[in-house]
Amino acid sequence: MSQTLQLPLDVTAIQKLLPHRYPFLLVDRVVEFEAHKRVLCRKNVSCNEPYFNGHFPGHPVMPGVLVIEALAQAGGILTQLSHGGVADGRLFYLVKIDNAKFSRMVTPGDCLELEVTLKRTIRNMAIYTGVARVDGEQVACADIVCAEVKE
Repeated sequence: MSQTLQLPLDVTAIQKLLPHRYPFLLVDRVVEFEAHKRVLCRKNVSCNEPYFNGHFPGHPVMPGVLVIEALAQAGGILTQLSHGGVADGRLFYLVKIDNAKFSRMVTPGDCLELEVTLKRTIRNMAIYTGVARVDGEQVACADIVCAEVKE
């Protein structure tokens, strides 16, 4: 990634930052970024998402755990971009979720906004606060801890 970050970042650029791939890459776009502070990403929720086949037939709802995973992925993007956008063999694993709260269901057609703020880093761990919104209304939030592991 170049020194000059050109926003928005599309899914091709995101795939250079995260190891996740379809169907588990849950971030489509990076629209705002402040190094070592915050990131705002988007996930366009499509009726073609594979989990809608069973969650729930006739009443599709994005599983809450995947909303939290999307927030964790946005946190990974924040960390990777803050370190110049080069993975250098670094992987980050979700190790803890605190204070998760779900306020509303996420359904096909929603544009999920994922705002993640870095609270602090301790050695190889990053602690984030994430808020997911649809149309400006909070749908979920959580405190997320990720740990860096060298490949």
